[in-house]
Amino acid sequence: MDRTLKALSLILSYPTRELQLAMPEIGAVLASDTRLTAAARRALRPLVEDLAGRDIYDLEEQFVLLFDRSRTLSLNLFEHVHGESRDRGGAMVSLVETYRAGGFDPVTSELPDHLPVLLEFLSTRPFVEAQDTLADAAHIFEALNARLSRRESPYGAVFASLLQLAGVNADQEAVAEMLAQPDDDPTDLEALDEVWEESEVLFGPDPNAGCPQVRDMLARMDTPQNTTLPINPAPRHAAE
Repeated sequence: MDRTLKALSLILSYPTRELQLAMPEIGAVLASDTRLTAAARRALRPLVEDLAGRDIYDLEEQFVLLFDRSRTLSLNLFEHVHGESRDRGGAMVSLVETYRAGGFDPVTSELPDHLPVLLEFLSTRPFVEAQDTLADAAHIFEALNARLSRRESPYGAVFASLLQLAGVNADQEAVAEMLAQPDDDPTDLEALDEVWEESEVLFGPDPNAGCPQVRDMLARMDTPQNTTLPINPAPRHAAE
């Protein structure tokens, strides 16, 4: 198992008291991985310390405001590729089939394209395979890092680390296209309601529909693997 990908999966999960107790071990894993530069490892330290020591309700509220109330910071990767189009449903079906073929059955209420779930799966794969998948999402990681850095959020360091692990330079045209979208204001509940109007995600019959980047990502993730440590995040109740 790739302990760093597992650690990053956990650190991006909804905060719980169990996660807080595990932060010393998670921090040690991240601090010792020489695939990350010394600067990247130092940049992760404030988030590790925050998650370990801050009040759990503050952490929950922060997480909800960042990742649940902002589409532009969504941890659901296909949101940034397909939005709510039918193509997203087809890509989701393919991803579920890939997980099953790899013996991976995540115990979570999150969608299959939720980044912590994907990282959990990739932590069970050979690193060269995981790296190829991370490379396909490099432009998303760079854009999310930029958005979080604007908000002075320590979570940005996680996406900078994922970009380093991907081992590629992000497509700057794709990054610019993502960053051209205006940031959501998580405190403007009326505007957020309009953005998040009920919109059906259709799990269409064609799993190969949609963006070539998604097809490439899924095509690389097809070797069976039986080891899994599923994530089971606690129900979200902060800042509702």
